[in-house]
Order: sequence, then structure tokens, then C-alpha cells
Amino acid sequence: MSSSGIQKIKVANPVVEMDGDEMTRVIWKLIREKLILPFLDIDLKYFDLGLEHRDATDDQVTIDAAEATKKYNVAVKCATITPDEARVVEFKLKKMWKSPNGTIRNILGGTIFREPIVCSNVPRLVPSWEKPIVIGRHAFGDQYRATDLVVPAGKFEIVFTPTNGQPQKINVFDFPEGGVLMGMYNTDDSIRSFAKSSMEFALNKGWPLFLSTKNTILKAYDGRFKDLFQEIYDKEYKSQFEAKKIYYEHRLIDDMVAFCLKSNGGYVWACKNYDGDVQSDSVAQGFGSLGLMTSVLLCPDGKTIESEAAHGTVTRHFRMHQKGQETSTNPVASIFAWTRGLKHRGKLDGNKELEHFADSLEAACIETIESGKMTKDLALCVKGSLDNIKREDYLNTFDFLDAIEKQLVTKLTSAKKQ
Repeated sequence: MSSSGIQKIKVANPVVEMDGDEMTRVIWKLIREKLILPFLDIDLKYFDLGLEHRDATDDQVTIDAAEATKKYNVAVKCATITPDEARVVEFKLKKMWKSPNGTIRNILGGTIFREPIVCSNVPRLVPSWEKPIVIGRHAFGDQYRATDLVVPAGKFEIVFTPTNGQPQKINVFDFPEGGVLMGMYNTDDSIRSFAKSSMEFALNKGWPLFLSTKNTILKAYDGRFKDLFQEIYDKEYKSQFEAKKIYYEHRLIDDMVAFCLKSNGGYVWACKNYDGDVQSDSVAQGFGSLGLMTSVLLCPDGKTIESEAAHGTVTRHFRMHQKGQETSTNPVASIFAWTRGLKHRGKLDGNKELEHFADSLEAACIETIESGKMTKDLALCVKGSLDNIKREDYLNTFDFLDAIEKQLVTKLTSAKKQ
């Protein structure tokens, strides 16, 4: 069965497409050609964020892609390389370019929301998790913008000079011998953006929202997060939450971790930057696989998003692919990068057909896996160890994409007949 007999859905407004690197780039092209363009009449504003092109444009292409996202409100992004010293040598780069994700986030602002993709036959490490848990990670400041030093014996002081005031000097610690120190920060504007994005996302989901901090220890620092969240909730969101019969609540991080493990899911958990980095992987693994996780950057306006796969470029598989060897690379997170962006485009445009298509493609992925057709990483989750896996237990990269395409066509054709 082919897609040729299915009427293409007209998408009124453009979607920004950001291409990427290595094995995910190979898969991204196949997704576009097999699962997107045969079914949609869509204007894709294409930006090549492959490392070679970023280097050739002095990374201007990344800035241009972010600005286009602000203009068109929806972007879908393939996984990309953040170069280290070895990559600089490998690609003969002009310099060690910054993370494209970091550049995009700094331009767009907002919060990263990561949600597990739940399949009934992929075992969960936490059996009580019946519904997804969405981690909202504040992707600005704290440890990721910190200055840290290894120091000899001496005095550690913080000096803060107000714009219109005298310097304030605070003695932190007198080092009797060598040690380490760190200075970190965040801003009210960024915290407010984090709060609004989190509340917009929870409203859209119709799920409760929790913020976790350690304000009992960091009374001023984490207390600021707690206070600003509560202020914005009370002034702007409380009535909307109550209308949907959902709620917002602050919890200590240790209490929240314990609650998470015994809950059945179905909520949004807003985490500070480091906590979100840790907990998003923890939740993904708890649901079965790091390869089954969506990642959406939602801006504070509640209107602009950038959707991507929550994993790397799968370098090891790409090296095998370059040698002509068989690979079994999981494309599901990359497919969901497309569907979450398309679903949001449909919502903004009032295009129910497009929303239904995105839902159908997501369902086709899950149904294909639940039918027993899967990539090797998922077969490992199901079977428990490599010793238990036989070659017939999994499909290669391309056969798995073909299986999803077939399931999608079946779903769309049957829906058309009804």
C-alpha cells in the first residue's frame, strides 16, 4: 500500500526545519521523505545546522534559524553535534562552536519540556507510572552559567555593585588550604519566563504543575524561584487552572523525588536547570528507554515552540552506516520532533486535519512497536539483556521506518473510509 492515493493536507503557515548531523541526519531525511512530504502540502523553511555548514557560516545559520522560529512560531530540529576538541580536529573547524541548542534557547527563551513516549510492551522500571511525567527544565543560568575555580589558601569574597549604588562585599569563606569555589546566578526575567512557560504547558496538557526547589537551604536563591512562581500563578493563572480542575504546588526537591517514585504520573514537574538535566534522564529510563523521549522548547508567549529529539546524533551507528554495515537506530524521538511541531502548527492555525495527522503518525509509531516490530535498543528493553536477543527480534533502521510508514497509511486510509 502506498501513500499516493491519500489527499495531501494543506498547511497554511510555514514550519522551520533545522537539519542536523550524523545518523540522525540520515534518519531525518528519511522521515521527511517517507512520513511528512507524501502527506502534507507544507512550506518548510530549511536551515542546515550540520556542523560543516555551521562552520562555513560562522554559526550565523543557527542564529538565522532561531530568528525564523520567532517569526513563524514553530520549528522542528534534528539532533546536532556540539563540538569538542576532537570534533574541531575531525571537521577542521575554524573554532569550537557553541552548542546550537544553547544558542537557540538564548534567543528564544522559555523552558524545555521532556515527555516519555509510553509503549505497553516496553517494561517500566517504575511499574506504578501509568501516565507520562513531563519534566520542565529551566534551561538558563545556575551551574550552567557558573564560574568555578580551584584555589589555594585564601579569602573568598563576593562583590556586587548595584547599577546606581556602592559595592557590597560579602565574605563567603576563609580557605585554610586549597579547595574549590563557585559563583552562579539567575535573573528575575528568566525565572518569570520559566514560570509562564511551565504554566502554559500544564494548562495545555490539563495536568497539575509542581515546582521543586531546595528553598529551605538556599533561602534567597531558591526562595526567589518559589516566590515568583507563586506570584505569577496567583495573578495570571490561578483561575485558569481552577477552571480546568488542576492546580499548582511547590515542593522540596527531596519530597518531590519521593512523590514521583510512588505516583502514577500525569503531571508536569518544573525543575531548576541541574535538577531538570538529571530528572529528565531518570524519568526517561524509568519509562523504559532514553530513545523514547520528546523534547519541546516552549517560549513564554505560549505560542512559539521548537521541537527536537532528546538524544544525540548516534555517532557509533553513523560510523557503521558509513562502512555499509547494518544499523538498527531508533527514529521514534526524531519522528515525534516532527509530530509535536506539526501538532502545534495545527493548533495555531485551527487546522484539525493537521492535528489528526500528527496524532495518527504518533499512534502509528507506538502501534508498530506494540505489534512487536522494533529497533534493537527497544528489543533490549523488552528482552532484558543482549544474551536474550535474536536477530529476528528487531528490524534494521530502514525496515523499521518502512513498517511505521505502512501502519500510518493503513490508519489514514481507514480513517478516510469512515
